[in-house]
Amino acid sequence: MNKIVKYILIGILVLGALWAAAFFVKSNSKDAVTYETETPFISNIEKKTVATGKVVPEDEVEIKPQISGIIQKIYMEEGQKVRSGELIATIKVVPNEQSLNQSRGRVRNAELALNNTQIEYNRNKSLFDKGVISSQDFNTLQLQYDQAKQELDNAKADYQIIRQGSAGGSTSANTNIRATVDGTILEIPVEEGDQVIESNNFNDGTTIATIADLSKMIFEGKVDEGEVAKLEVGTPLKISLGAVEGAELDAKLRFIAPKGIEETGAVQFKIEGDVEVKDDVFIRAGYSANASLVLEKKDDVLVIPEALLQFDKKTDEPFVEVETGNQEFERKDIEIGISDGVNVEIVSGLTESDKVKVWSKTEPIKKGEDEEEEADKEE
Repeated sequence: MNKIVKYILIGILVLGALWAAAFFVKSNSKDAVTYETETPFISNIEKKTVATGKVVPEDEVEIKPQISGIIQKIYMEEGQKVRSGELIATIKVVPNEQSLNQSRGRVRNAELALNNTQIEYNRNKSLFDKGVISSQDFNTLQLQYDQAKQELDNAKADYQIIRQGSAGGSTSANTNIRATVDGTILEIPVEEGDQVIESNNFNDGTTIATIADLSKMIFEGKVDEGEVAKLEVGTPLKISLGAVEGAELDAKLRFIAPKGIEETGAVQFKIEGDVEVKDDVFIRAGYSANASLVLEKKDDVLVIPEALLQFDKKTDEPFVEVETGNQEFERKDIEIGISDGVNVEIVSGLTESDKVKVWSKTEPIKKGEDEEEEADKEE
């Protein structure tokens, strides 16, 4: 019995040794990894950034009433083009009862004063004609009489304004709300029957309509503080609109904010650019947009794909592996410049004749082979 067990154990050891030998031979029979190479080349390179923002009219004019009241009629609609002077809405005046009563009393007092002054004027005029009183005394009475008539006219006009909103008969009455500029009506935030407040020194007043010229648009966006120092007024921009697929507009940077605003831990600076509006592209106010800005540009410089770079784990300095023989490579430290995210500028360390190792492509290949082996074993 002991001999049988002994022979079985020996057989198991022999089979294990044979399997291990076969696995070792199979593992070492794989083809050696062959690295591809790429050579540096001359190209133009641009470092860009993208600013997010929106496209808005350069100027928006708010139309406000010069008298308080209730919206009686609205003649225009949002999106409609208007010319300066066109009627947008009319206001029905609802006078204050106390002010109306005071104004009515002022008119009555002016009438009484004029009647009394007129009696004195008529009596003294006959005396002046007979030579009883001097010219100087009569002129004084004449002045008082004229002033009384003017005071009555003023009182009546004020009463009319309080009661109807206008002195009467004028085409530019305060109750008529007219466009002050040419453009498109962006918004009418009131409806017929709404009460509105006049614009004065103490109150902005109720906005009846907002008008803007949609042929003069600007881009408003923000850039990070790390990039704002590289921008200059006049820098060309490429504006892409989220709502208009495939549309790209040209623009020029016209303003860079002197003060930044902190947002989510980062300092952002506001920028503005004049947009060149195309006739075949209708832009609505407030479209979201992205602006592509060139921060730095170099022409005819030596570049390599950024994927070829490697970085020292201790110094974080860039280097590449250059071929010295058949599948033989040596490390070469290099100095790099600007990058566009695909290619990177080589300041020094390489020439156009160097063959740079494409090290990043070997890992996926090896990983794929290992996965195939695991699948074979499971089967």
